[in-house]
Amino acid sequence: KDKTVLIQYPPDKADAEYTIPDSVTSIGDWAFFDCSSLTSITIPDSVTSIGDYAFYYCTSLTSITIPDSVTSIGSDAFEDCTSLTSITIPDSVTSIGDYAFSFCTSLESVTLGDSVTSIGDYAFYNCHSLTSITIPDSVTSIGDGVFYCCDSLTSITIPDSVTSIGFEAFYCCESLTSVTIPDSVTSIGS
Repeated sequence: KDKTVLIQYPPDKADAEYTIPDSVTSIGDWAFFDCSSLTSITIPDSVTSIGDYAFYYCTSLTSITIPDSVTSIGSDAFEDCTSLTSITIPDSVTSIGDYAFSFCTSLESVTLGDSVTSIGDYAFYNCHSLTSITIPDSVTSIGDGVFYCCDSLTSITIPDSVTSIGFEAFYCCESLTSVTIPDSVTSIGS
């Protein structure tokens, strides 16, 4: 009623672009599910959270800017956004949910903000085009399978803040030639 939660965008709507109204503070779970016509979505500074599966299967989405007001990105939020080529996570975001960008097969570039403390399990699973990523000093743990089958990833530097790396974190990363693991890491999964 007060238009603060975006519950559902019509999946059959043919528009290519959409600007979320300034009254919205939360993008609900499954809000843009299967909105395959959308190529660009503008999120206003009023939004603080992006729900689970919020943009799941938005296969034509090429452009989205996450504003500094957002603090959390839900599980599977951008899963199967196969046309998305780059994403910048602002400094305001502290957590990235499980499978958040999985199957974003065209995703080449990811910039993580300096406040991200945890990267969820399989967050970048099957991001075949991802070539490099910088993990900020704020991250303390790298979840299970985070870079599973990121087969274009060539190098990664893990900061001193990280204490644990989950199992299958770099499974099937066939192009990976360089990994720097700091002394702070006390456990690496199978």
